[in-house]
Amino acid sequence: MTDNYKLSDYLLDVVKYMGSDDIFGVPGDYNLQLLDHITHRPDLSWKGNANELNASYMADGYAREKGFATFITTFGVGELSAINGLSGSIAEHVPVLEIVGAPTNKVQNNGSLVHHTFGDHNFDRFEKAHRALGIKSARLDSENAINQINEVAKYIYETKNPAYIILPTNLVEMEVNKSLQNDIQNLFTKDTIISDKSEKQIVSAINNSKSPVIIMGHEVDRFNVFDDIKSFASNNNIPVLDLGLGKGNIDESFDNFVGTYNGQISDEDINKYVENADTVILVGARLTDSVTGGFTQQFDESNTIVLNYDNARIYGKDVDSDYNFKNIINALSTTKLEISLNAVNGNNKEIELTPSNNTLTQSFYDNAIQNFASKNNTIVAEQGTSFFGLADKRMPKGAKFFGQPLWGSIGYAFPASLGSQIANKNRRVVLSTGEGSLQLTIQELGLAFREKLNPIMFVIENSGYTVERVIHGMTEPYNDVPKLNYGLMPQAFGAKEDEYDFIEVSTEKELLDAMATAKEETDKFVLIQVNMAVKDVPTQLAKTATAFANQNK
Repeated sequence: MTDNYKLSDYLLDVVKYMGSDDIFGVPGDYNLQLLDHITHRPDLSWKGNANELNASYMADGYAREKGFATFITTFGVGELSAINGLSGSIAEHVPVLEIVGAPTNKVQNNGSLVHHTFGDHNFDRFEKAHRALGIKSARLDSENAINQINEVAKYIYETKNPAYIILPTNLVEMEVNKSLQNDIQNLFTKDTIISDKSEKQIVSAINNSKSPVIIMGHEVDRFNVFDDIKSFASNNNIPVLDLGLGKGNIDESFDNFVGTYNGQISDEDINKYVENADTVILVGARLTDSVTGGFTQQFDESNTIVLNYDNARIYGKDVDSDYNFKNIINALSTTKLEISLNAVNGNNKEIELTPSNNTLTQSFYDNAIQNFASKNNTIVAEQGTSFFGLADKRMPKGAKFFGQPLWGSIGYAFPASLGSQIANKNRRVVLSTGEGSLQLTIQELGLAFREKLNPIMFVIENSGYTVERVIHGMTEPYNDVPKLNYGLMPQAFGAKEDEYDFIEVSTEKELLDAMATAKEETDKFVLIQVNMAVKDVPTQLAKTATAFANQNK
């Protein structure tokens, strides 16, 4: 770095402080000077992607593991390519910052007909597109740039939502006072709000119940409050479930955890906990169609206490205005209720598998993945057969799990899994994806080998888009995909022979043997092609697909 302290240095210091050690993206002429400031720093690493969409997916996966991520695109063509991924981050509440390198303020103010625009003198249409999607944005200017950066950083820290900064090239080298560097930590101190009145309202409502149950969602992870919920549940013998949106970010091995809830299509023993509850305490949850069995949850606002980061409701009525999500959950962690409940003993037994030479089925595969997962694994499941087959499987203590059930953008899981692996190389990512989804983002195999990543990737080869087949058009050609030769892919994307292993399996025994090999080959990228029948569908996917089909009528 130069001796002088520049605006770009300050922006990158903020990004570094917030947790991004690695920055994703694609170079373009409007961001190249900023990239120099990354590559010349010893404390940041540039991870260049094959395209901007993949960069946004990868940043999302990184943020789910590390708590924050950053990616950089160029103006217009780059940011529009990435906007789908950033939209997924806002839909599923993932703290990601996109920095867009843009033409100079002079060029924009003059309305010059430069490249990466529509040639109509209009430079704010792309920012308006992001604002219309609810993504906080800031177009930096010379007079207010520091305050603009600080405002965006505080917004991401406090809300855990994504944001978007436009950095005109003329500001990259603008000198700023280096003493600002010492003030960065002060951006992220937040006054503690005492929520006495709200706490009393909520505790009183729970005390008036006889059989409460807790259902957790994705905000439990984003705001890191699981330990508080675990303590509250254990102190008061309250059963705990999670939703597919948010699953695996908590310890599913503790006694009070009884399973993953998916509306009426959940297993009968899980449904009983919800059916028998007179009060459902929803913590950081969003009740979407794909995680409630198509809106078949067995409760409504009349018996629900909702605790989300931005609002709280008790049986349909808002709580008092002093409510603060993290403070309330923290206060509940030491709360001993007046009600007396029997101890909960959640079923946490490993499924026994007796492999044979029988053709591999989706059911056997899903159970095998559950048994395969270990405490240092992050299981990433692509939307479709992988997610719906694995979402109800119990994860062992220490293991993590995520997918994208709300936004549901196919192709997301592969780059997101690599982002997660880059964020924490001490954990080994296990990806389960369909061949149709993988074809959208397979270009990032090159990055995986360049960065010497060693995940385990299961590719389900069942000749097409299974979710869509079940919803409509089981045998229609639009649900078919080209068959790829996955054994040739690693070397085609730059892998050396000793850097990967490719295994193709079609039977139960072959699958378990491949899993055993993968566990031993910790220094390799292990790619396992899993062959299954076209119409072999996980039970929960079949039921959910029917609900989706009915919604579209």
